Amino acid sequence: MRYFTPEEANAALEQVRPLAERMVTHRQKMLAAQAREEELNARVAGNGGHIDPGEPASATEAVETEAKAIAACIDEIHAVGAQVKDIDTGLLDFPWLRDGEEVLLCWHVGEDEIRYWHGVDDGFGGRTPL
Repeated sequence: MRYFTPEEANAALEQVRPLAERMVTHRQKMLAAQAREEELNARVAGNGGHIDPGEPASATEAVETEAKAIAACIDEIHAVGAQVKDIDTGLLDFPWLRDGEEVLLCWHVGEDEIRYWHGVDDGFGGRTPL
């Protein structure tokens, strides 16, 4: 595990911010594809409802494609040393040794820099300003 200082974590945002933003976008696309897949499956279970035979397979493929894209973003974020905590919001944590105690620097998509930290067991609700 890599530990970051607040300065190092903010510098790492240059690399992980676009990955987190893509992860959130792929998640939104995956949710839409899953909803479409469920809708098509329900119609097929009824009577088919004038569905093109390739549509259900296409919807399933879209879900799988987006899931793979999310996984790729997560792998790249982890390679930098950050931890993905929520794929819907792009919430990331960066391990930090603060006065010898392991805590987490906290950031999510939409924030311009890392301004918060929390204890390992506290989570997002325990965010404290730096």
